[in-house]
Amino acid sequence: MKKSNKGFTLIELLVVIAIIGLLSTLAVVALNSARQKSRDSKRVADIKQIQTALELYFADQNGYPVEAVAINLGEAGQMALCSTGWEDGCGATTTYMGLVPDGPLPADSCVDEDYVYTAATSSSYTLNFCLGGVVGDLVAGNHTADPNGLQ
Repeated sequence: MKKSNKGFTLIELLVVIAIIGLLSTLAVVALNSARQKSRDSKRVADIKQIQTALELYFADQNGYPVEAVAINLGEAGQMALCSTGWEDGCGATTTYMGLVPDGPLPADSCVDEDYVYTAATSSSYTLNFCLGGVVGDLVAGNHTADPNGLQ
């Protein structure tokens, strides 16, 4: 008499589990890569938006806001660019950027996720920011932006 087996063998089950594990690992790696690219693209877009606000400020005020020390932009999500410079709120003054964006988290390969503004004179400024990966011509690591563009 022939006995009928209606189940899977242990080897078949192990092979299927290994394939599912491999596919899920590949999906997680691809998702993390997409998240990093998204954060870096947001960082570049934020810097360009801040630069645009600074150029509007320059056109009206004939100079950039002068800061004695470097300031972290977007800290606590309350900073704005007003006709009086970087403030917690503009009130009745002209607003060039109502809410300065904070850098996205996690900070990737960077120690600091903030955008740092420095301007010793009203004729120029420097924005420091960091990327976790490649975005366009920019490689991973620390970068600066000034009136001449992104470096």
